[in-house]
Amino acid sequence: MRGRSGFLQDMEQNGFTLQYMFDHYPFLPEERELGLHTVRRVRPDFSWQYQHRNGHYSLPLIAECYDQLKKEIPSFPRLPFTANELRQMFKKQLAMEEAGFVTVESVKVSRSVNPDTASQRKGRIEHLRSHWRKELLLAFRDAKSKINPRRANHFGTSIYPFLQLLPEEDYIDIMIMVMTTLPPNGEAMIVFAKDLGRKVQSRFCIKRKQKLGITALVTKVYDHYVELLASDGKVHNKFPREYWQELERDLLHWYAYGHQDVNWSDATTMQLGTFLANIMVSGMNIPKNAKNPLQQRLIPAVYHTYNYQSKRKIGFIKPHPMLTQILESDQNSSLIFDAFVMPTYCPPVPWTSPTFGGYIVVPTQLIRMEEGITKQRDLLDHCKEEDPSKLHVILDTVNQLGNCPWHINEEVLDVIISLFNSGGSTQLGVPPPPSAGPILPKYDPTGKTGIADRTAYNNDMRLARKTLFEMHSLHMDAEYKLSIANALRHRTFWFPHNIDFRGRSYSCPPHFNHIGSDTTRSLLQFAEGQPLGPNGFDWLKIHLVNLMGRNKCESLSERLRYANAHMEDILDSADRPLEGHRWWMKSDEPWQTLACCKEIAKAVRSPDPAAFISHLPVHQDGSCNGLQHYAALGRDVVGAASVNLIPHELPQDVYEVVAQKVEQHRLRDAANGLQIAQVLEGFINRKVVKQTVMTVVYGVTRYGARLQVEKRLDELEDFPKEWLTESARLISMAGYSVEWISPVGLPIIQPYHHIKYTNLKSGIQTVSVCNMDMQQKPHTMKQKNAFPPNFIHSLDSTHMMLTALNCYRKGLTFVSIHDCFWTHAKTVDIMNQVCREQFVALHSQPILENLSKFLLRKHSGLLPEKTKERERHLKLLDVLTRVPKKGELVVMSVSLALQHP
Repeated sequence: MRGRSGFLQDMEQNGFTLQYMFDHYPFLPEERELGLHTVRRVRPDFSWQYQHRNGHYSLPLIAECYDQLKKEIPSFPRLPFTANELRQMFKKQLAMEEAGFVTVESVKVSRSVNPDTASQRKGRIEHLRSHWRKELLLAFRDAKSKINPRRANHFGTSIYPFLQLLPEEDYIDIMIMVMTTLPPNGEAMIVFAKDLGRKVQSRFCIKRKQKLGITALVTKVYDHYVELLASDGKVHNKFPREYWQELERDLLHWYAYGHQDVNWSDATTMQLGTFLANIMVSGMNIPKNAKNPLQQRLIPAVYHTYNYQSKRKIGFIKPHPMLTQILESDQNSSLIFDAFVMPTYCPPVPWTSPTFGGYIVVPTQLIRMEEGITKQRDLLDHCKEEDPSKLHVILDTVNQLGNCPWHINEEVLDVIISLFNSGGSTQLGVPPPPSAGPILPKYDPTGKTGIADRTAYNNDMRLARKTLFEMHSLHMDAEYKLSIANALRHRTFWFPHNIDFRGRSYSCPPHFNHIGSDTTRSLLQFAEGQPLGPNGFDWLKIHLVNLMGRNKCESLSERLRYANAHMEDILDSADRPLEGHRWWMKSDEPWQTLACCKEIAKAVRSPDPAAFISHLPVHQDGSCNGLQHYAALGRDVVGAASVNLIPHELPQDVYEVVAQKVEQHRLRDAANGLQIAQVLEGFINRKVVKQTVMTVVYGVTRYGARLQVEKRLDELEDFPKEWLTESARLISMAGYSVEWISPVGLPIIQPYHHIKYTNLKSGIQTVSVCNMDMQQKPHTMKQKNAFPPNFIHSLDSTHMMLTALNCYRKGLTFVSIHDCFWTHAKTVDIMNQVCREQFVALHSQPILENLSKFLLRKHSGLLPEKTKERERHLKLLDVLTRVPKKGELVVMSVSLALQHP
């Protein structure tokens, strides 16, 4: 008894109270009861009740936003599914996540085979799998027996415990699955090993949750959570995060299961992966005669080799060509994907903390960050403990983006699959198959049947292989995306979201999502349709013209006139996309243009276009958003005028202005006889200069392009970028990473440090493991160059979050791709108004002044003793105090500006 009492006293003397321990330690419910029973034997009067802290919004921008949301919040949009249907969807999603992978049919057309041949092939691959299981199990046990469990390596850990976490059969399953998905050209050893290690980690996390009962607890909460989403649900006026937390309180008594995921170091993941890769290389064989698998002569199924990339020697794991042939002939109609690659079959689990949300059991983090970069995660945990409300805007925004249901645009998908299987089209972004690539050259010293010069032959062979490798990668990427889309036909699905360290949102599924290419975006439409209403049909037409990439400087009425003049082309494109005039192919975004043509055709032919139910997302893209934020920060009138922040009769296009200036220089140089200027005649246009103009405010360093564009940017008086750059340079030279807090309370720290590499020796290759330790010295060049773009991106993400939550308040469907916002055609006008209002609200805050105060508090410590360091520190404080002067722009005028999509 004295031991327990003394332990409690020591714990409290070190700042840990019993209340804190029971609030935050992830006890299982029965463990918590046992702990309370033990504590009460020493302290009978102790009682525990979870102290849930909602907190109060200390930042004005957040307080105003949430005050409005609480006053005007509508019922959460209902899904067209009953509660029981959503529960069935949940079970299907859970089964897929627990399996760890999913198999989908490929869209690639394969030769038909008779049933007997198909049966023989299936039997052959099953025989090989059985053979591999036996081989790998023996090799795994042998390799594990040679490890000394008590001996740590130079990373300070032993791999042995990580080989005990799962049943042996699970390690074997993972190796076989990875092998069967290995591309013919192989994968770099470092990528292959990391993938193997992460698959083991994911499998362990999922099984651990099953064993601890966490999966059952999440299922219990979700069973009630669907009442908020279902068409027959009985819960109203709650945020998803808010309602989930209420259910945690009522059903689980605040059991903190969100802390149960474990993080492995990059070194541990790599060690485990290289260990398994060694076993695969040495322990997997195939029969030399593929037609006779019972033949005793065997050859390695995978092997290790080296390739040279930009004069660097890169280790690769490659499948034997015979293995590729066997797999392609025996299972070419199916593809295997990790569970997290697929969109979810049910609404995502709402994010309630930085460590819990998105998927049901697949380990996921709210913030994407490099392995070893833990400082920002610590800052988030501190926010959660100090005032949970500081994270509510971030959590609620990510939940809202993830809760948007989607359908596949099957008409467009059919056209793309048809083109994919008929040879593809480079012009339309549908990659042709590798069979359409160059033929490998032959070497013949006589020169009769091949290349006689050895050097020329080697160069041609290298280029041909490089081209074929790139063609194969692009073709497989297209096959993956189209196959996933095909598997989602007739289904409703969702994209869980998370954010990067600056707050920019991304879809968790990496291959197929709305942030992808023109081809992928064209395949997606809102699952919930809305009537076009009085203005929606016009917005559909304007959206079409915007996708074409033309008329950027025209008024909205001129764009409408253009669309109406080409109505015959629009209908022909919709009806005969590959056989007609193919007008849609002239667009900058051809596949999205085709999808829009088909939507317009349906609306035109409906009895009443205003009543037509439209599912097509309409985009409103930012007008060079980086410059918009800089102009607003500096209150610069000229800059604001050039990027549509103040009213104009016609939209301003800074890209077109710069293109015209570059063309003037080209004409002058061509007249002076400069050959390159003469060659470029007809090539200088808006599209060519857009990337450079768009990124110049983000620190682009291409010298010639920068000189041209900065002549335009000289108009931005007292450009605040230089102040940000100099502040970051001095902060990093003082030994600190640049930190700041976004206007919605997201703590941000730049993850740029000098990197150390440690060599990891394995049986087949030495691998360099990157040590991304935040304790390392900051990388001054990266810190100073990255601060302006990262700061602007944090403002951009803040604006998106405010727009998203206020669109939610008004009942709009809203998704975003950074500064490009999507909604229904009917609600474009409302979204535009919200977008302007929130831009004004954001830039009505003293953003630069608040940044200056934060950095001064952060770095106004004791002066260094050494003279040089003291002078540098004083200079830093002086620079941080000198906030750039502002111009005469009245920010409220932005709300009066015309919205120019």
